Amino acid sequence: MSFVTRLTLQSGDRAALDSVVEDIRERVSRKGAEMKGPHSAPPDRLRVPTYKRPTSADGAQFDAWDYTVYKREIEIVGHDDLAHTIAAGSAFPDSVHVAAEVEQIRGLGS
Repeated sequence: MSFVTRLTLQSGDRAALDSVVEDIRERVSRKGAEMKGPHSAPPDRLRVPTYKRPTSADGAQFDAWDYTVYKREIEIVGHDDLAHTIAAGSAFPDSVHVAAEVEQIRGLGS
C-alpha cells in the first residue's frame, strides 16, 4: 500500500512561493522520491473594498485593495516519512500557506 501526499501552496508573494517549491523539489530529489509537479494554476486576482469609516451611512470608500494569489500543487508518491517531514516539520515563510492532503492508494487486487 502506498500513499500520495498532495501539497497545495498559496501565496501573494510569488518569489517566496517559488523559493519554497524549489526547496521541496531539491529535498525530494535528494531522497530519490517520486514527485509530480509543481502544477501552477492561473493566479487569482482579488479586489477588496476599503471603507473610510466602519459605520458610514454614506458608504464612502477609498480605492479598492487589489492583490494576486499564486497557487502551486505538488504530489509526493510514497516516501511517507519525507512527505510528513515536509508537510508538518518544515518552517515555511509566513507569506506562504501550505495545505496537505494524504490519499491511500491500493494496488490492483487488494
